[in-house]
Amino acid sequence: MTLYSCCLILLLFTWNTAAYGPNQRAQKKGDIILGGLFPIHFGVAAKDQDLKSRPESVECIRYNFRGFRWLQAMIFAIEEINSSPTLLPNMTLGYRIFDTCNTVSKALEATLSFVAQNKIDSLNLDEFCNCSEHIPSTIAVVGATGSGISTAVANLLGLFYIPQVSYASSSRLLSNKNQFKSFLRTIPNDEHQATAMADIIEYFRWNWVGTIAADDDYGRPGIEKFREEAEERDICIDFSELISQYSDEEEIQQVVEVIQNSTARVIVVFSSGPDLEPLIKEIVRRNITGKIWLASEAWASSSLIAMPEFFRVIGSTIGFALKAGQIPGFREFLQKVHPKKSTNNGFAKEFWEETFNCYLPNGSKNSPASTSFHKGHEDGLGAGNGTTAFRPPCTGDENITSVETPYMDYTHLRISYNVYLAVYSIAHALQDIYTCTPGKGLFTNGSCADIKKVEAWQVLKHLRHLNFTNNMGEQVDFDEFGDLVGNYSIINWHLSPEDGSVVFEEVGHYNVYAKKGERLFINENKILWSGFSKEVPFSNCSRDCLPGTRKGIIEGEPTCCFECVDCPDGEYSDETDASACDKCPEDYWSNENHTSCIPKQIEFLSWTEPFGIALTLFAVLGIFLTSFVLGVFTKFRNTPIVKATNRELSYLLLFSLLCCFSSSLFFIGEPQNWTCRLRQPAFGISFVLCISCILVKTNRVLLVFEAKIPTSLHRKWWGLNLQFLLVFLCTFVQIVICVIWLYTAPPSSYRNHELEDEIIFITCHEGSLMALGFLIGYTCLLAAICFFFAFKSRKLPENFNEAKFITFSMLIFFIVWISFIPAYASTYGKFVSAVEVIAILAASFGLLACIFFNKVYIILFKPSRNTIEEVRCSTAAHAFKVAARATLRRSNVSRKRSNSLGGSTGSTPSSTISSKSNHEDPFPLPASAERQRQQQRGCKQKVSFGSGTVTLSLSFEEPQKNAMANRNAKRRNSLEAQNSDDSLMRHRALLPLQ
Repeated sequence: MTLYSCCLILLLFTWNTAAYGPNQRAQKKGDIILGGLFPIHFGVAAKDQDLKSRPESVECIRYNFRGFRWLQAMIFAIEEINSSPTLLPNMTLGYRIFDTCNTVSKALEATLSFVAQNKIDSLNLDEFCNCSEHIPSTIAVVGATGSGISTAVANLLGLFYIPQVSYASSSRLLSNKNQFKSFLRTIPNDEHQATAMADIIEYFRWNWVGTIAADDDYGRPGIEKFREEAEERDICIDFSELISQYSDEEEIQQVVEVIQNSTARVIVVFSSGPDLEPLIKEIVRRNITGKIWLASEAWASSSLIAMPEFFRVIGSTIGFALKAGQIPGFREFLQKVHPKKSTNNGFAKEFWEETFNCYLPNGSKNSPASTSFHKGHEDGLGAGNGTTAFRPPCTGDENITSVETPYMDYTHLRISYNVYLAVYSIAHALQDIYTCTPGKGLFTNGSCADIKKVEAWQVLKHLRHLNFTNNMGEQVDFDEFGDLVGNYSIINWHLSPEDGSVVFEEVGHYNVYAKKGERLFINENKILWSGFSKEVPFSNCSRDCLPGTRKGIIEGEPTCCFECVDCPDGEYSDETDASACDKCPEDYWSNENHTSCIPKQIEFLSWTEPFGIALTLFAVLGIFLTSFVLGVFTKFRNTPIVKATNRELSYLLLFSLLCCFSSSLFFIGEPQNWTCRLRQPAFGISFVLCISCILVKTNRVLLVFEAKIPTSLHRKWWGLNLQFLLVFLCTFVQIVICVIWLYTAPPSSYRNHELEDEIIFITCHEGSLMALGFLIGYTCLLAAICFFFAFKSRKLPENFNEAKFITFSMLIFFIVWISFIPAYASTYGKFVSAVEVIAILAASFGLLACIFFNKVYIILFKPSRNTIEEVRCSTAAHAFKVAARATLRRSNVSRKRSNSLGGSTGSTPSSTISSKSNHEDPFPLPASAERQRQQQRGCKQKVSFGSGTVTLSLSFEEPQKNAMANRNAKRRNSLEAQNSDDSLMRHRALLPLQ
């Protein structure tokens, strides 16, 4: 059984060796062997396998000069390590490098060679087999290039825990350590690249793009990550297509149709050069221009795409390139390549033939085929395309530096440096094993691995804990996902003015270590769009919305397709393409264009506005007139008119009117807390004081004239002190109401934003409307009582009592304040204060005019009526009128009684009152003479009744001396004796008070 297993494994190994002849591998013996996988060719020839005979290995075609340079970078790094006295001393590294032909099948075929050799070593067949040419196990593999190929290789190598360090596979799927246990890489994963692509689109304010991805494990995950990032940035994708280098012509045509019909100008492409090449050729054939291509690092500098004949179509390409590194001595090493000198490199002969377009005797099996090559760059894919033309033989003396190929383009070593770094990573892991101290190792109980019998899984363990400094002074350590975090350079395709070739101008960089928002840097001055323009192309579904507008969603369209909607009032947008309008702060309002916020207009009843000035002038006028009246009353304080109107109460009444006019000024100007708390109590107390004075004044006269017999009690009740006490008590109630109001719910200044959007009304918040109602209600109650007494006193002596005018003033007062209630409730803002000011002024002017203007007129312009006789005449006339009415009532009653007793006739009492029924004075005097006579001798009044006219006459003379006073007293006593009417006696008793 053991012998059978040995033969089976040897058969497998023999078959694997036959598939890869001596010219199809680079191999060198050593103590430790590293494997390598590189795309020396771009693909394989299409061959129909009808299985009529034993299937043969497919032929690799289209030589890749850059792939050969990457292979050379691995060999250079190994030879540099072998010659180093400090790194792995006394140890020699060997290598076995195979061509993947950029296909999964060839890569797996090479990987089986690594695995098979390791299985042979694990069986320990040395005692059964004489293996003199035995090659040690491959303890690590450098490669592969494409993410799809590395995925397949990683699945196989992971079964045996053979570490795989890729230099160009960036798919984020490979970071899954549950599936790819032994995979590591020296290139950043595509997650950062996809984020950087979205950041570039956001930077140029594009939001309408198309996406194209290779249909493999590189393109699909990369473009999926880009979609996620684009969605976060509100970038819409118009179309999304998958491509492959093996797509048929119909599929390519369909993708091109989509691109041609799309309105998106920016196209994001996650693909390798070989997969993208068929699509670009068809686009060039159709001459579809005006597109901006955003390239992933796999094709951003590909020589398959970056060709002068393609530039008119893809000249606006912006792409990503890996950070370039420095490899000292690598340039000289590349120049030393020669088929005769590179005995360990089986790919050198084919390279020589492809470079110089010749064939070497006993060289490549493709020697009859002629091959042309295309200029490329470090991160591009250089290729040789076979033709049927005849090749001349190679002399071997050709100068490698005389031919310009991608192989010699070492100006920006990116992938080559990643290969160099991958080899050094494995070497440093081996160095850690070599220098491991027992007890401090990474294995069980701190044990160390034996460097002479090291196994692949032990190297993988040390690679996961690797930390060293590379030749550029940078720290190298793999994270938990086996990745190295790196930065990207951003390149723009330019057309060289010297030779017309495509050059890659570095226009920015992307720093993955920086914080979000500061990672991307682009120098726009270096960018050329379509090879010549400096203007950034437009790639949006809709035109930008100007400041003052926002984006509005169009139903059924992507979010990037929108209409511009004006910001509503109170909101603004100060940036282009705003998604939403921002609300202005509370005290601000949007300007006319809605591009910014301006302070709201502040409104209150100002001193400077016309309305406020008018009200102020009226208030000042009221104060002036009241002061004038007060001055007149003060100057003529001893005249009968002033004395007859209760002089002291009149002074207090005028003072209260001054307060009323003054209180209206508190309602004008910007409301402050103190003015709000002062104005309503000032208004309420002033009016209550005014009404109280009028009430007491009117009530006093009414009580005096209606009292049956004037007694000492009446005189005490009518005293001045008690009148002031009543005024104080009435006013004190209002003061209590105001104190309670100010204590429980004090008014305050209030900025009202709700009435008008663009205006702030500064008003007074009354605190309690109920308290305000009590204040005005109490004032109106006193006014109603006053009105009642004034109405009842309306027929008292005209010159003695102003009851008619008080009645009229109270009517004005009620009309004003009844009208005030609906006006106050229906107005807002500054007009609330204005309405109350108007009400205060109207009521105050009504009281002042009705009560005092007539008296001032008499005092100033009719001094002849301001005499004691005039006042007494008026009072006496009222007394005689009352007596006459009483006499006539008795006469009518007696007549009715006489008629009821049998027709007896009653006689009127004897008096000096003469009755002339239906007769006039036979000798009337002129009016002026009559009035003068009355002023000199007395007064005569006629009282008309329903049954006739009664003429009343009474003479008064100014007492000159005591005798005259006695005669007047006798005359009054005689008059009282003749008229027994109690009412006459009551009114006559008032005469000494005058």
